[in-house]
Amino acid sequence: MKPLFALLALLFLLTPFARSAHIVCLTVEEPNNYDAVNACRGFAEREWKALGHRVTLIEGNHELPTNFEGFVEAMKSADLLVVFVRRATPPREQLDAIRAHLAAGKPLLGVRTANHAFVPPANRPVSDPALSTWPDFVPDVLGCDNTGYETKGLPYAVSLHPQAPAESSLLEGVDPAAILGHVSMYRVLPLAADATPLLLGKAKDIEPAQPLAWTRLYGPKKARVFYTSLGAPEDVTQPALRRLITNAVSWTLGKND
Repeated sequence: MKPLFALLALLFLLTPFARSAHIVCLTVEEPNNYDAVNACRGFAEREWKALGHRVTLIEGNHELPTNFEGFVEAMKSADLLVVFVRRATPPREQLDAIRAHLAAGKPLLGVRTANHAFVPPANRPVSDPALSTWPDFVPDVLGCDNTGYETKGLPYAVSLHPQAPAESSLLEGVDPAAILGHVSMYRVLPLAADATPLLLGKAKDIEPAQPLAWTRLYGPKKARVFYTSLGAPEDVTQPALRRLITNAVSWTLGKND
């Protein structure tokens, strides 16, 4: 029997993500970032660690410029990067660590303000050569646009996107109709041609409706990317949204298809 046990042990070690994953959550506490630090901490304590994952929370020191102390070192062992940060202008080596992560085919999960994560305000351009921006992170990695937001008709209704897959592990246990969007609805159209939309948001009398969550593959090594524009404090208390994001962690890590 010993050879059988040895073989099973070897298969366990060689199977990607068979063991717990290391999740690095990049965030910052500032008034317009929707209590992101507490949101990430809550997901880590209530859902992600319960799945056996190890979570490192990297909190930026302030909005502009932003230094994410310990981020480069944490990314050396990261299996999944979660981005919930807005308008950050970190040192170049910190954005390079994200590029290297994606280039290696490792996944990324973006929440709400990630759709302007590394885009400084138009009236505050970056002049310090030690700092960097990444406007193309939005179209190139997340696969969307960022043309503002809609504040009318709140809370807005959520439904299954008409182009969502008939069967998807991402939507397992998720009732889209049980989710409401409580804060501004981001205008993200057009999506990249290879994006797979999952949820749709519709504010009363406002057209067009906007995708709220989708997936895509990035780069030659096809890094898995999930993004949702939901994520305000009122949003993340909803069990259906928490389940969606938990499913997305498993999907990005390749634990389900």
